Amino acid sequence: MWINNQSSVDDFILLGFSDRPWLETPLFVIFLVAYIFALFGNISIILVSRLDPQLDSPMYFFVSNLSLLDLCYTTSTVPQMLVNLRGPEKTISYGGCVAQLYIFLALGSTECILLAIMAFDRFAAICRPLHYPIIMNQKRCIHMATGTWISGFANSLVQSTLTVVAPRCGQRVIDHFFCEVPALLKLACTDTSVNEAELNVLGALLLLVPLSLILGTYVFIAQAVLKLRSAESRRKAFNTCASHLLVVSLFYFTAISMYVQPPSSYSHERGKIMALFYGIVTPTLNPFIYTLRNKDVKAALRRALTKEFWVKARQ
Repeated sequence: MWINNQSSVDDFILLGFSDRPWLETPLFVIFLVAYIFALFGNISIILVSRLDPQLDSPMYFFVSNLSLLDLCYTTSTVPQMLVNLRGPEKTISYGGCVAQLYIFLALGSTECILLAIMAFDRFAAICRPLHYPIIMNQKRCIHMATGTWISGFANSLVQSTLTVVAPRCGQRVIDHFFCEVPALLKLACTDTSVNEAELNVLGALLLLVPLSLILGTYVFIAQAVLKLRSAESRRKAFNTCASHLLVVSLFYFTAISMYVQPPSSYSHERGKIMALFYGIVTPTLNPFIYTLRNKDVKAALRRALTKEFWVKARQ
């Protein structure tokens, strides 16, 4: 049903939504439309952040990093999902599965740290406005972003290795639509309690420590915003922080519910729903959250539609 005679015995079979075949066509359309929106939204933000001089600030530098993350995030899983939804086979090669697992984990780990850095950027802008250009100078921003990406990929190397080395005894049917840690550990034919403990510690550190820093930072930000005398200044600060907090809530809620738990208690149905949320919904919504609540980005996008903008960009 899911595999032909030419499929390798090393291939994994992704069940996805095979148990509900009537869902596959509508889901294909929904995922395709969401992927197109994610591509359009994130590429637009990356371009205007890079080309529009009025968005040449640390905040939009980190927003463009987030958009690049989300762009890669969806691309690491959605194309394979679309192929499996429309084709008779539901397979992915062993190498493809390992690569997907590593890249998806790396991008998720990077986003955990990046969201904390974005909170620090808002803290410096609101609580230390006079020193902000010094605190968040270009060199420091580049170093912070580089360190974030390196840390995310290094963490993924450890977590994906701990997941892949667990013996599967020939089991290769994954009850999921892409290769993810809990679903792969379910295939293990030996006791994985040590793997689970190590992964839980890493997951807790990577998710809960940045989240704690974000929440602590926003306590200071809230105190500073309440002291602002201008209603317009308070409104602008609130809108900027509200966008970031909404993105943080969407990402951390689903990630914690998936990774800060023993994989042995993993529910396939719940796992699929959560994975859809943080793997497709959140990366698609993020650029629109920042765009719809931000006058600067909306103005930059309007300027990007004019001929003069691209003439200046080429110069």
